[in-house]
Amino acid sequence: MDAPANGGRANGGLDAIFSPRSIALVGASDDPARIGGRPLAYLRRSGFDGAIYPVNPKRVTVQGVPAFASVAALPAAPDLALLAVPAAATLEAVEACAAAGVKGAIVFAAGFAEMGEAGVAEQRRIADAARAGGMRLLGPNCLGAADAATGYYGTFSIMLDEAFLTPGPVAIVSQSGAYGSHVAQLARTRGLGIRHWITTGNEGDVDLAEALLWTVERDDVRVVIAYAEGIRRRETFFAALERARERGVAIVMMKVGRSDVGARAVGSHTAALAGSDAVFDAVCRQYGVHRARSTAEQIDVAYACARGHYPSGNTLGIFTMSGGLGIQMADDADAAALDVAPMPDKAQAELKALLPYASPVNPVDATAQAMTDLPLMSRYIGTMIERGGYDMFAAILGTAPALPSYAERLAEALDAAAANSGVLRAVTMNAPAAAVRAYEERGFLVFDDSVALTGALGALVRFRESFARPKMAAVPLPAPFRATGPLSEHGAKAVLGAAGIAFPNERLARNPEEAAAAARTIGFPVVVKICSPDIAHKTEVGGVMVGVADAAAVTAATETLLARAAMAAPGARIEGVLVAPMIAGGVETIAGIHIDATLGPVVMFGLGGIFVEVLKDVTFRAVPFDVGEAHRMIAETNAAALLRGVRGAEPADVAALADTLAALSRFAAANADRLAGVDINPLKVMPQGQGAQPLDALVLTREGGG
Repeated sequence: MDAPANGGRANGGLDAIFSPRSIALVGASDDPARIGGRPLAYLRRSGFDGAIYPVNPKRVTVQGVPAFASVAALPAAPDLALLAVPAAATLEAVEACAAAGVKGAIVFAAGFAEMGEAGVAEQRRIADAARAGGMRLLGPNCLGAADAATGYYGTFSIMLDEAFLTPGPVAIVSQSGAYGSHVAQLARTRGLGIRHWITTGNEGDVDLAEALLWTVERDDVRVVIAYAEGIRRRETFFAALERARERGVAIVMMKVGRSDVGARAVGSHTAALAGSDAVFDAVCRQYGVHRARSTAEQIDVAYACARGHYPSGNTLGIFTMSGGLGIQMADDADAAALDVAPMPDKAQAELKALLPYASPVNPVDATAQAMTDLPLMSRYIGTMIERGGYDMFAAILGTAPALPSYAERLAEALDAAAANSGVLRAVTMNAPAAAVRAYEERGFLVFDDSVALTGALGALVRFRESFARPKMAAVPLPAPFRATGPLSEHGAKAVLGAAGIAFPNERLARNPEEAAAAARTIGFPVVVKICSPDIAHKTEVGGVMVGVADAAAVTAATETLLARAAMAAPGARIEGVLVAPMIAGGVETIAGIHIDATLGPVVMFGLGGIFVEVLKDVTFRAVPFDVGEAHRMIAETNAAALLRGVRGAEPADVAALADTLAALSRFAAANADRLAGVDINPLKVMPQGQGAQPLDALVLTREGGG
């Protein structure tokens, strides 16, 4: 579980750091170019209207502002203290602030956890001192925070030397100060207004998850640009992502470390397939977060989301004056899961009547001749939008908007064609910044690249779908299982069965006679398997025999399996043999539980059988989740196509599979502190109406479970 923040005040006290009304600057410098001088210079220039208290025992004034010898000498306890002191003096400064009743502090200094064990210990001491005084702490080793609307700039970042941030619907939350500054520069170059800017640094107290949760609760934020290197408080992180989804706030995430495969539990297929990056990817999909693969993509998607206009569907109408560019955008749109549906036949006829030489299908190619009659082009595009019924419209304009004599008339023609249609409008063009801004002021999204445009539109569609999903209702969890130590297959199925996962009718037999009796009850042919908590992989000791056809064969098979186990694993505890029905047919899949080092227990699902190790066609979900999320999980895999039925095969019982995965997620949530991993392999999904049949199960516990 998450460690409580500051004595259990989860997400409490953050207003003092992110939106303070009074500020002390400890280590204030008269030189506005120094770390201790920049924040004061910024606060004075920005018009921050709260109290500002420079603290410097050697000066009467700092940058013309009356100074104080110590925090204790301040006339009132400020909301926030900015600590511009060396690492060696930080603990004393934190203790002084806490004693004076300061609500929050930002530690700029480096030289803590990033420096090794001694730094980790010192960082822990300053965090403990803040906690003891009921004070929240941002940093150390961070660039601070800002609120552009109030003129609060608690930072020494040089990005502010030339201009302050313009308030707008974007927030930036970054663990890296350098990345936070870089992406802020790119965002404002793109014309994005930034309201909140937060860097968390070493996260001695306040972390990315808490900052995200605070930020998505702001009414003036529509999109958050986030940068993460790791997640410390997973429950708070999940809460922030879910709250953003509920409020319709788009999170555009850059998570680095994609090559880290994470720790693997020995003997578990699930763990072997669960690279930490694959888990993070899947959790982003689960919560509707867009995970960008580049900073440019992050800016593009944030730019598209900042308007707060999300399309009602995924159909895209493309207008072009170049057939080649139109085909390129159609290809890019298909890659972004957009539907470039053709114009209805009657609409195509209308367009042909307006421009006989054009191609009116979609992409709608009016050819360059349309440029010679802009009013006609406007009517043409208007007809396309009105008759096509598209959710989004994109025009490929090339360099035409860069022509001074032509740019304004072209913009007017496009605007007239699409005005009041409600359709989301975008263009690709190569033109000066002034021309770009003119189109943006008319409501167009402007990109210079087809891949960037279609990728951003695809992200808008996914955000809209995520925002529309209702919040998952609270689900009752099963009672935690009580068994300890290694579990046999029989024991594993017992604890999973108690959590609502249905297994085929099978019997545990202690000797050949009981095995034969069990087989007669089940019906032939049967499978006979050695059952031992100390033999996790039965095939490695020759511990499975299939297609056993009669009682005599079952007796012989049992004797053989017991002898093989005794020889291959002489110290193993043998419970007997499991006698199970032969189950033919169905689609072979795999499911399991992986304990991710960062995000905790996750359920894995994918295509099973001989393909599982080669194709690694798996996906993950944080737990618990409902049946609806289980269906979305299944749909992400290639297994989904097989489950729908191919080449005349019957559709599989996907509903039963979804029920099984949801039940597995509840089991994982109920036993998160006891599990090391779970494999259900194979999990056969039978034809529709015949259920899902888990044929084998492995439960690894943390108490010696291997």
